[in-house]
Formats: sequence, C-alpha cells, structure tokens
Amino acid sequence: MSLSASVQGERASLTIRQDEALHCTGPWTLQHLPDLERAVALLPWPRSSELLCDAGRITAMDTGGAVMLYRMVMQLRQQGRQVSVEGLRAEFAELLRMVSANWDRIEVAPATKTGRMEQFHRMISGQAKQAVRALGFVGESTVGVWRLLKRPSLIRWRALLRSLELDGFNALPITGLLAFLIGVVISYQGAEQLRKFGTNIFVVDLVGISLLREISPLIVAILIAGRSGSAYAAQIGTMKVTEELDAVQTLGLSPMQLLVLPRVFALMLILPLLTVYADGLGVFGGMLIASNQLHVSFTEFVMRFEEAVALRHFLIGIGKAPFFAIIIALVGCYQGFQIRGGVDDVGRHTTTSVVQSIFLVIVFDALCSILLSWWNL
Repeated sequence: MSLSASVQGERASLTIRQDEALHCTGPWTLQHLPDLERAVALLPWPRSSELLCDAGRITAMDTGGAVMLYRMVMQLRQQGRQVSVEGLRAEFAELLRMVSANWDRIEVAPATKTGRMEQFHRMISGQAKQAVRALGFVGESTVGVWRLLKRPSLIRWRALLRSLELDGFNALPITGLLAFLIGVVISYQGAEQLRKFGTNIFVVDLVGISLLREISPLIVAILIAGRSGSAYAAQIGTMKVTEELDAVQTLGLSPMQLLVLPRVFALMLILPLLTVYADGLGVFGGMLIASNQLHVSFTEFVMRFEEAVALRHFLIGIGKAPFFAIIIALVGCYQGFQIRGGVDDVGRHTTTSVVQSIFLVIVFDALCSILLSWWNL
C-alpha cells in the first residue's frame, strides 16, 4: 500500500502504512517532483476523516517541494479531511509557512504525468541543447583566436604571462615528480619480465617509446586538467556569481578576449614544454631502475635509446599536447560560463570540467592512436 519514487542515491517517497498515516521521506526537491506527483496521484488514500502527515524524515526541501506538500494538504482538506503535518524540521516548516502565506500569488502549473519516454526525450533534448551551446562556444572561441592572430596587439599579454606562471612554472614540481615516478614504475615492472628472458636491454625500448609517445603527454594533460581546468571553471564561475562578468561587459570588454583566449594560448605553450620536461624526467627515472635492477649502464641506455627510439615517437607525443591544451582550456572556461547558481553550482561545474576534460583528452588520444596505426606511424 505504498508508492515511492526512486531518486539518485536517496529515495523520495510518500507512503501510507498500517497506521493510516502519511509518511514523507527523502528529498522533496524540484528535481524529484514529477515522480512524487505521480505517487500522489496513484496513492490509495484511506477513508478516515483525520490524517496525520509524518514529515520528520524529509531530508531536503526546496520551494517546489514545499508547494507540493502544501498543495497535497490543501486538496485533502478540501475533501473534508482534517490533516496535520508533524515532525517537519524547523527550516522546512518555515519554508512551508512562507508558501502558505503567499499561496494566492503562486501559480501552480498543472501536474503532468511523465512517462519514461518523455523523460528520455527530455534528457536527449537537454543533452542536444548543451551540445549546441558547447559548439557555439567553440565557434566563438575560434573566431576570437582568428581575430587575435590578425591583430596580436589585442592579446592580453599580462593575463597570458600570469597564466604561464600559474599553470606552467608552478606546475613543474608536481609534474616532474609524477613523470619521474611513472618512469620508475614502467621500468621496474618491465624489469621483472625482461630478466626472465635475458633481454634486459629492451627496457630502453619499453621506457622510451611508451613515455615519449603516449604516457608523458597523457599524464601531463590529465594533471593540468585537474589542476588548471578546474581552476578556470571555478574562477570564471565565481566571477559570474559575484556579477563581475556583468561589470566587465558593462565596461565594453569581451569576456572571451579577457578570460578565455589568454588561457587557451597559455596552455598551448605550456603543455608541449611540460611534456618535454616530463619526457626527460620519466626517462631518467627508468634509467635509474634499469641500472639498478637490470645492470644496464647509463652509457648502454643512451646508446640503445638513440638506436631504438625513433624521433617520430617524440614528435607524435609533442604534437598531441597543443590539442590537449585546447580541450582542457575550452572545457574549463565553458563550464565556468555555465554556472548559474551559488557555491554548490560552482563546485558541480568545476567537477564536471575535470571529468569532461579528462574524458575528451583520452578519447582524442585513442582516436590519434587508431589513425596513426592506420598510417603505420
């Protein structure tokens, strides 16, 4: 005799148990209203003239949830029942009182029954709109880059140099340490297998090709996505929340030119340099383990490196770095401009920027691997 609505992580439900009391649980928020409205519409109400609404287990409530609870209580009272709401937390009770006081001014949209197909349609429609907005942002960025290339005097050099310092120079310690440890891990794991077959010298091929071609550019890109991409989203989002962006536009300045393009240019310069830096330290870490575990001297390592690791592996790795930079910078800035709410929205879009940046970087790297394999490179 109960109907419940399934929500992400937590269940929002409205149930009637054997005591014939209404039990409201979970988050009563705008996001979950369609499911709860369906539950209210299908719930078999008891015939008793007095109903107790136990709202003590409502964990979250916004204005939408308060409107729904008040509307349900009013409908029951219009049917001649006496309904009392008990257990509601103080802040939710205050919200309910505010809705009650302003009920005449609230325009409640008619309840709609949303099926799975409609929810699927809404999800696809929402994703399509986001894709269109993202493509529009990419197009606007491309036009901005083209204009700056035609007139380099418009480049915000101070902002560019500041990004070079924050995103490049300050990232050297963590990037170097991580690349060195990755080289150590690759060499150490390979040493166990190569020693069994007496092919110790091939550790140079393993370390050199894997680091220069794939791992160093990818590790640097993931690190910068987490470090700088998230910072871009948070900085721009905070400026939007505090209405600084409105002030910038009021002064006749372009947020794209002021905030986005200097970051894009800075990362396009930084990522290839950081990749070269990571290549060097990663190979050095592998060299140390090869000398210690496989008795491959530094001289033998370098001689084999020149022989086995072709220049194209280095160029392929470096060539991917600017594209990784564009992805990270544009995703971070785009998510920053999408922030609408307060601190919670800033945190949500910051997390989204990191996830999307890393996902797109890996997808791009996979596509490059497939294409280069087709071309025998």
